Amino acid sequence: MSESLRDPVERLSSAVATVARRMAGNDELSPALDPSPRPEMGDYSTNAAMMLAGPLGRPPREIAAELAASIEAELGAALEKTEIAGPGFINLFLGNAWYRQATADMAGTGGATVPPVGDPERIIVEFVSANPTGPLTAASGRHAAYGDALSRLLAESGHQVTTEYYVNDGGTQVENFAASIAARMNGEEPPEDGYQGTYVNELAERARAEGHEADDLERLAVTGVEWMVEGIRGSLENFGVRMDDFFSERSLYEDNLVDRGIARLRAAGHVFEEDGAVWLRTTDFGDDKDRVLIRSTGEVTYFGADVAYHVDKIERGNDRLIDVLGADHHGYVARMAAAIQSLEGDKAEFEAQIMQLIHLVEGGQRTKMSKRAGDIVTLDELTADIGVDAARWFLLQRSHDRTIDLDLDLARSQSSDNPVYYVQYAHARIRSILRKAADEGSGGGDPLAAPVDPSEKLLVAKLLAFPAEVHEAAAKRAPHRICAYATDVAAAFHAFYRDCQVVGAEGDGVEAARVQLCDVTGATIRRSLGLLGISAPDSM
Repeated sequence: MSESLRDPVERLSSAVATVARRMAGNDELSPALDPSPRPEMGDYSTNAAMMLAGPLGRPPREIAAELAASIEAELGAALEKTEIAGPGFINLFLGNAWYRQATADMAGTGGATVPPVGDPERIIVEFVSANPTGPLTAASGRHAAYGDALSRLLAESGHQVTTEYYVNDGGTQVENFAASIAARMNGEEPPEDGYQGTYVNELAERARAEGHEADDLERLAVTGVEWMVEGIRGSLENFGVRMDDFFSERSLYEDNLVDRGIARLRAAGHVFEEDGAVWLRTTDFGDDKDRVLIRSTGEVTYFGADVAYHVDKIERGNDRLIDVLGADHHGYVARMAAAIQSLEGDKAEFEAQIMQLIHLVEGGQRTKMSKRAGDIVTLDELTADIGVDAARWFLLQRSHDRTIDLDLDLARSQSSDNPVYYVQYAHARIRSILRKAADEGSGGGDPLAAPVDPSEKLLVAKLLAFPAEVHEAAAKRAPHRICAYATDVAAAFHAFYRDCQVVGAEGDGVEAARVQLCDVTGATIRRSLGLLGISAPDSM
């Protein structure tokens, strides 16, 4: 990457590393450069002197004094001063010129540049995958919001990402689903293990209208699932989620993938037969007991089908398989990880992200959700009530491994107490400022030479942290970090707007510089919200 295109913080880090390497005579040295925790400690701090103490055989504070002088010479006007702290940290106090140039650099690239990870992977993220026996619930919406935001973060970090929905269109639940539709077609109650929701009545009416027979359960099962997947796809797209693929469980058998997957496990030497059943010796890889792949009746177990599905994911060339699973799937993780470890050859890394529950709260009362019962709250109903943006924010703002209470009253409110409204309002205000500046014409002068207010420095520092926040959120599988980051940027902008006049600001280049800062801030908020699948309105 050329010097002109590199991120301002990366250029600063490179300058510090260059000086340290020159002093050490070691081109591999990589000192840290971290934001300082408090303004009085400077803008950034480096441990370079302590890293040099061993190779040079000198006290780190002595080295720090010499190194600081060289850093000052290297950075010139970009650096206001350096201070040596503690055992030999060098604190860097950056000058106005550095902040203005950093803002100009970000303006040229629509915000701070996110460099690709050094070891990009082909990753398949499977999420939602709710049984196609009913509409998506609000709980499935949490899976959808999380999986989609995680996929966006991974792609932004440089990975090649595919998203997939596994359609469980076989098994007992689909048989019960077809029987429920048939019962409603006959004016009867669904069976005890059937589905009671009003959507079943609607499916029965549609089946009658299209000439289906109530006693043709196989056709009702296939058609009913097709209708539900059609609705699920529409609900997801309305929610801003567009899956790359919908993978049918039936295709595992139709395309002989189950036999092929089990054959591959057998070839690796970890399959055995006992009591007429076919087993996988998952205990060889840390599972608490071995698992049945095919029952003595010849029926493939759920685990057997799922292993075949994951083998197929690997054979499609994926390096990493990420499954977003429900709270009741903890026991599943060890056995699937063991199955993948048992493969030979081109195996992939497997990881599971376990989602916790969501409770909808209104007036202090929780609302229950169930597909079988008739009192479900669908994802479509949730988004119609509070909007897609609010739904995604409130489903993402807490870590996925924590149970959340979604306060519907707060989500509906249009005030600064509502966090998504607070962030979106910052963007809308910025767009208003930019429109006003364009109408009135920004002041002249050189924005790079304009003085910098302390609130501007704090805002620029927040904007420069965007690449690190993206990489951290992707690596930790933690989209909620971007909610927190976007809130911090909005707060820093509101503080800047409170302290600094923008349009009409006096001083050579000041208005132009602040308009540019507003533009970069708006771009960063848009990008942050975009990673969450949330819109950035131009007016509110």
